[in-house]
Amino acid sequence: MKVLISTDIEGVAGVFHAEQTRPGNGEYERARRWMTEEANAAIEGAFAGGATEVWVNDSHGGFRNLLPDLLDERVHAVLGKPRTLGMMAGLESGAELVFMIGYHAKAQSRGILAHTINSFAFARVLMNGAEAGEAGLYGALAAEYGARVALLSGDDVFVEETREAFPEADFVTVKTASGHASGTTQTPAAACAAIRAAAREAVARRIGGGAGRSERLNVTRSAAQGRPIECELRVQTTALADLFCQWPTLARVDGVTLRFETPSVEHAVRTLNCLSAMSFMLR
Repeated sequence: MKVLISTDIEGVAGVFHAEQTRPGNGEYERARRWMTEEANAAIEGAFAGGATEVWVNDSHGGFRNLLPDLLDERVHAVLGKPRTLGMMAGLESGAELVFMIGYHAKAQSRGILAHTINSFAFARVLMNGAEAGEAGLYGALAAEYGARVALLSGDDVFVEETREAFPEADFVTVKTASGHASGTTQTPAAACAAIRAAAREAVARRIGGGAGRSERLNVTRSAAQGRPIECELRVQTTALADLFCQWPTLARVDGVTLRFETPSVEHAVRTLNCLSAMSFMLR
């Protein structure tokens, strides 16, 4: 059983402010250690549950946040960018299960540090009419590669909005949001203990046949049936829409809304990540 663990930072216990997510200060250095510890808890739990191989993907910002010297020595670490599959790099290795650790709620929600891919650029992302955050987008990408999302962790808003998309998955709530940058949290040690136990159970149950393979997520069915996926993107400013519409396959709906079609979730994710990179021209 191969497991891919995708790790973000905004959903990590103890993380509440943007300063904790940006390199160059002591608060970030402390937060990236907590992120590494939560990743290790998931790694340890996966192996304890019977995983034969575990990959961990650094999925925040520049994808260089995890501290390799502190990671479990058995893991394969995926670091740095650009990379084709973004937050799901490592699916190419044949992963059967996916964990999403330290994830956050989608843009315009009440979750802690909520956003979708790029808070400067994107206000809303829809695929086939359904709004998707990062978990929804990358969970659908995992499904295209034949992998199941088995475990997710983050704040209560993230858990509530994501549970329906992954009805067979396990969830760990490590903190509760009271605002964009406020709430209550478990200690890092308590969060790691909960993630470790849930990871062990998630792998052991599936090895034991306790959960069958899920249907593909709704967002992937069009591609599976040979029909294009319709994507709608609402951006933060008209200037961003002006910039993104230089891409000839994007159509402008109004001042801040764009549409495009893709043959697969992978192509949609790659397009969104390219647009995110383009947005740095306007920062």
